[in-house]
Amino acid sequence: MLKRPRALLGSLAVAAVVCMAPLSAAADTYWQCVPFARLISGIQIFGDARTWWQQAVGKYEVGFQPKTGAVLCFKPTERMKLGHVAVVSQVLTDRVVQISHANWSPIGGSRGKIEQDVTLVDVSPAGDWSLVKVWYDPNRDLGGSAYQTYGFIYQDARAQQLASNNWTKAGNTVLAMAQSAANQVASAVRPGAGTMAVLDQASETTDRIGALIAAATGGSRND
Repeated sequence: MLKRPRALLGSLAVAAVVCMAPLSAAADTYWQCVPFARLISGIQIFGDARTWWQQAVGKYEVGFQPKTGAVLCFKPTERMKLGHVAVVSQVLTDRVVQISHANWSPIGGSRGKIEQDVTLVDVSPAGDWSLVKVWYDPNRDLGGSAYQTYGFIYQDARAQQLASNNWTKAGNTVLAMAQSAANQVASAVRPGAGTMAVLDQASETTDRIGALIAAATGGSRND
C-alpha cells in the first residue's frame, strides 16, 4: 500500500467521514456556475467562467492555496469550453476541500443543479491545486477526470459582506427552491452502520485518497 505523509493521515481520516456525505440541492431553477458562484462568494465578476481569472487580476487578491469563500477557477477543456467556477465552503486538509457549485453533476437525470459541500481533492504534483478531482454525483465518488485550474480568487471585505447578505436572502429564495436538500450519503457508508464500521469505511477511503495523491505526486511517500 502507498504510504501517506503524517500531515495527511489524521486529517484525511476526518475528511473521509465528512466528504462521504455531500449535500446536493435539487432546485426548480436551472443554475449556471457563474451566477451561483457570484451569489455565494460575493465576488463581483461577470462573464464566462473562463474569463474570471484574468478579470480578477488587479481587482481581487489571487493565489494558489484554498481559503473558505474563495472561488476556484477551472481552465476550459474540450468538453467544458466555458470553464467552471466553484466556491470553497471548507478547507479540510492541505489536499482536500469542500466546495459548493452549480451545473456540474447531473442529478436526477438533469443538470443545472446546486451541489453544496462536496469533495474536491488536489492531485497536482506540486501541491498547488493546479490539478484537481471533483465529486461526481452519479459515481457517488470522485469523478474519473482530473481538471486543470488557474487558481483561487479571494474575497475582499465587500465580497464577504455581499455573500453574507446574499445567503440571508437565499434563506427565502434559493434554499426555498431546493425541494429536497437532504444528505446523500455515499453507498460505502450504510445507513445505521455502527461507529466502528463507519471508521473502517473512512479508513478505506483515506487509503484511497492518500494513494491517489501519492500517485499524482510521483510515487510512495514515507511516514
